[in-house]
Amino acid sequence: MRPARPLAVLLLLALILPTAAACGSSHGARAWAASVCTTLSPWRTEIGSLTSRAQQQMDVATTPGQAKENLARLFAGAQDASERARAGVAKAGVPDVDDGKQIADGFTGSLAAMRDAYGRAASGIDGLATAPAKAFYAQVGTVVDQLNNDYEASSLDTSKLNSQELKQAFDEVPECR
Repeated sequence: MRPARPLAVLLLLALILPTAAACGSSHGARAWAASVCTTLSPWRTEIGSLTSRAQQQMDVATTPGQAKENLARLFAGAQDASERARAGVAKAGVPDVDDGKQIADGFTGSLAAMRDAYGRAASGIDGLATAPAKAFYAQVGTVVDQLNNDYEASSLDTSKLNSQELKQAFDEVPECR
């Protein structure tokens, strides 16, 4: 299924983001890392579950209507999960490290951009006519291509958010394992 690619990117991003960092009032690196990992763990699980369920449903979907319903549910679920993750990371505050505000803003900004990309994809799928089937699937491809582009643009540039203190905290706190 083509929509799995953006979700795979999302999962990859969710795995590498904790080695970078993220957002609110000031907290020590360890406390902040623990809070972020506690927030991202259910997010990663939910995105993985949504991806798996959508893939299973798409493998057995026989009509464009079923495909549309499954994709709309997948993208809306990913949008909601990404917003909960963004809000949770924002609630974690700002890590008390060099460039902590920039790290926090970059992290929450990336999650917000992912949320918005999934929202646009959900709206795009929702607006598609299911007949003729060939045209529907071509338009699904266009929506997914745009999601991929939006998704790539939302990636956090971790090269500018390099904190040894946070890296150590993410490596050490149990919530991040």
